[in-house]
Amino acid sequence: MSISHYIKDIGRGRDGARALDRAKATDLMGQILDGKVSDLELGAFCIAMRIKGETDQEMAGFLDATHARLQTVSALSPVVVLPSYNGARKLPVLTPLLALLLAREGLAVVMHGTTTESTRVTSQDVLSAMGVHALTQVRAVQAGEVVFVPTDVLCPGLKRLLDVRRVVGLRNPAHSLVKLMNPTNSANALLVSSYTHPEYAVSMAATFELTGARALLLRGTEGEVVADARRTPQMDAFVRGTRTPLVEAQMGSLLKLPELPTDIDAVATARYTQAVLSGDLPAPLPLAAQVQAVLKALSL
Repeated sequence: MSISHYIKDIGRGRDGARALDRAKATDLMGQILDGKVSDLELGAFCIAMRIKGETDQEMAGFLDATHARLQTVSALSPVVVLPSYNGARKLPVLTPLLALLLAREGLAVVMHGTTTESTRVTSQDVLSAMGVHALTQVRAVQAGEVVFVPTDVLCPGLKRLLDVRRVVGLRNPAHSLVKLMNPTNSANALLVSSYTHPEYAVSMAATFELTGARALLLRGTEGEVVADARRTPQMDAFVRGTRTPLVEAQMGSLLKLPELPTDIDAVATARYTQAVLSGDLPAPLPLAAQVQAVLKALSL
């Protein structure tokens, strides 16, 4: 098999490229995830899509192919999915804190991710420092529990596609896919997703509306799905194709900054996370608002 005929459509440059329909996008991504394409074709696909950009139909098709190949995590109770792929560069990565605050509300929480940049502190690093170690195979997650599943456990082909960035230095559709996919078999799952650049807020919302996903979308922190601890962002829920605003963005000057650790290494972040959970330090207000938004989105 070959994806050269797809590359011919998507690789005609920014103005000449033609978008794929959902069925063709599903076939294309399926071949990539199954390892049926050459390295040359894979590189051409990644660069072509980086120039062209993804449509909602293409992302829906890519998701169809990915969901068909995922090793899914089972859950009987309501489950929250937190993708974590960027980690910390300037601020402490507080995605594990968000996960543990949600678990304290009685929710099952599935985190997934892989290291995409070697210079950042990851959620997996922080969780390991707290004694929560990554799964080596999928299993059921219980109410009140947080599990972290590496991407290569969920789908080795998706991990390989993410790793292309290390070679070519550019993001590809896999970096959006991992923030849009639901690696559970629960009908009552909520995906928490985030964007960094405004154009992705538009494209991700269109994909959620097209696929009818249950999701919470916000501007994240350094690429992570956790709200910026310094300022509450806008948060919108998506349920069965309908968008519902839940939290308004905080405007104006900040009167007081939260007590965040100045060191962002895994041990310091784990220590801060535990201090918040034990009540020794207050939870940042934006994270508290995000927890309530998740609970509200699950009730819609």
